[in-house]
Amino acid sequence: MKKYIKKKSILIVLIGIVFVSFSFQSKFFEVAKQIEIYTTLFKELNMYYVNEINPAELTNNALKNTLKNLDPYTNYFNEQDVEAAKIRREGEYGGIGASISYSNKSPLIISVYKGYAADKAGLKPGDLIIKIDNQELIALEREQISGLLLGVPGSPVSIEISRQGKTLQIDLNREKIEVNPVPFFGKVDAETGYIVLTRFNAKASSEVKKAFENLKEQGITNLILDLRSNPGGLLGEAVNISNFFLPKGKVITTTKAKVKKWSNTYLSRNEPLDLEIPIVVLINGRSASASEIVTGALQDYDRAVIMGKRSFGKGLVQRYRTLSYGTQLKVTISKYYTPSGRCIQELDYANRDLKTGKIPKFSDGGINEFTTQNGRKVFDGGGVIPDIITENETLNEETKALLSSRALFNFGVAYKNKNKSLKSAAEFRFSDADFKKFQVFLKTDTTFKTTQEKSFQKAYDLVNQSQNKKISKDYYKILNTLKAEKITALASNKEFIKDEIKKIILDHYYYQEGVYQNKLTSDKTILEAMRLLKNKKKYSQILSTIK
Repeated sequence: MKKYIKKKSILIVLIGIVFVSFSFQSKFFEVAKQIEIYTTLFKELNMYYVNEINPAELTNNALKNTLKNLDPYTNYFNEQDVEAAKIRREGEYGGIGASISYSNKSPLIISVYKGYAADKAGLKPGDLIIKIDNQELIALEREQISGLLLGVPGSPVSIEISRQGKTLQIDLNREKIEVNPVPFFGKVDAETGYIVLTRFNAKASSEVKKAFENLKEQGITNLILDLRSNPGGLLGEAVNISNFFLPKGKVITTTKAKVKKWSNTYLSRNEPLDLEIPIVVLINGRSASASEIVTGALQDYDRAVIMGKRSFGKGLVQRYRTLSYGTQLKVTISKYYTPSGRCIQELDYANRDLKTGKIPKFSDGGINEFTTQNGRKVFDGGGVIPDIITENETLNEETKALLSSRALFNFGVAYKNKNKSLKSAAEFRFSDADFKKFQVFLKTDTTFKTTQEKSFQKAYDLVNQSQNKKISKDYYKILNTLKAEKITALASNKEFIKDEIKKIILDHYYYQEGVYQNKLTSDKTILEAMRLLKNKKKYSQILSTIK
């Protein structure tokens, strides 16, 4: 009987092995089959299609199209993309030191970095780059233009720009540009330090550490860590920064992947910098990924009060995989969980409606309750919910259209051209009178168009072929009415728009440093955080109360 049972067990195991082997071979065959189909199609197209085909462009588009119905973080990188991604991760590159917009294939300088080549050569926001080393740019793609600007530090580059109708030739030398993820830190008052972290590149933890130690030497006893609009970056840097304020040996985050070796628990491995200082972490709807790892860990251990708006809710981890000929695949390999066990992913990409493109939210199916170290209730299913939610201004459609245009930037350039000097960065305010001037400016701006205006213009373009003068007259009458109405509608978001314009103007005069100096005296959320940190009783109650 025992021999029979033993033989039966061996048979079951063998059947299992055969089944797994067959399943694996079947899946491998299907992959190989699809690759061969694409290869043969690609060859036939290149040989017989009536027009010339760019093989690299065709493959690039095919691969990106293949991935578009997955999550937006799984991407194919060609050789140029790989270099750009490396710059973002490492935080340094050889260039001129300017932020450039490439819309309409016309490189426009949006911002210059203080002390770098572009700044020293006198380049300004609003300068339109026409030529680079005598190369016309109109027919070039963004990657090609960027490639002309980037280069070995110390190498010369000649740029022809258009500024207020004048053409200027600017000669400069490329420099090693270091992207500091902590563009500003300082004291809000005698007791409260402020650190802004804009990205989690390879320099993030070292720069945060330097900033914190500097502020400690200045005698701070409270800290505000600003992660608003920080899209994330390197997971390891998030673990390191969390470790600054949490004891050694604590779970910072856990990842769960299909591949077992990529399912990990990340612990704080070093001695902390400070376990006592009261902290407020600021987040908003554009705080994502590594920002949420730090926020989630500090919240779950009741180490900081989280203030602001619900975070983005990314909850996914990516890894770079090397492909042929210097290309790469950035692929989502796992989900991450906070120390309490929360997965804060908001969008369920696996169940996207392929017909409409709509992506369901995990929170639509209900949320789950978890508890912090002190027993406070926290929840999953869509970002980190702050302990204190600041007032969230609802933006109307007109304001959203304004933000997607260049109108704010264009006004900032016009403001700088008319006003050669500005009072100190900390004291500058954009007044109601200034807002009225901005509304007048919009009457002549051509970049700010609502959906209504765009649809109306399309309809007019279709009927205008008849050259009907009455239609044209009525069209411009209605168009002017639409323009007046949209400008009036902006008044309901006046304070928000004023703040956005103020940031642009300050950057034009005082760089990003000036923007943050002003925030310390006028940002409502920063000032609210400072008041909370001064109220020790309320701060402690928030972190100890079981809700």
